[in-house]
Amino acid sequence: MVKLFVGGFPLDIEEIELVKLFNNFTEIKTIKIVRDKVTRKCKGYAFLETTGQAGAEMAINALHGKIMGDKELTVKIVEEQPSMATKAPIQRQPSVVKYVKVERPTGIIKKKRPRKAL
Repeated sequence: MVKLFVGGFPLDIEEIELVKLFNNFTEIKTIKIVRDKVTRKCKGYAFLETTGQAGAEMAINALHGKIMGDKELTVKIVEEQPSMATKAPIQRQPSVVKYVKVERPTGIIKKKRPRKAL
């Protein structure tokens, strides 16, 4: 599967409209329009998962730079990053801190106050 980034479309577009637009070039498996968590308004970009590389490239060639509404579409392939579960854990060396008592440079030792009795 190939993941596509689509940006620059009108904010009032629905998922079905984007799927219809891209189905002319490739079959869409999943679509995710990114929305604001609080207001649920569209942020203007989405991620599509397509079935094949060839169809994804055809969609990019046909739709990248196309004017939709009053905005210009941006379509590009998203490089998959390995998930945290598949990454090898980082081996860290435990840090050992050693403290060494250092004398005052003047050599004068101050007398400590006695503790108060309880």
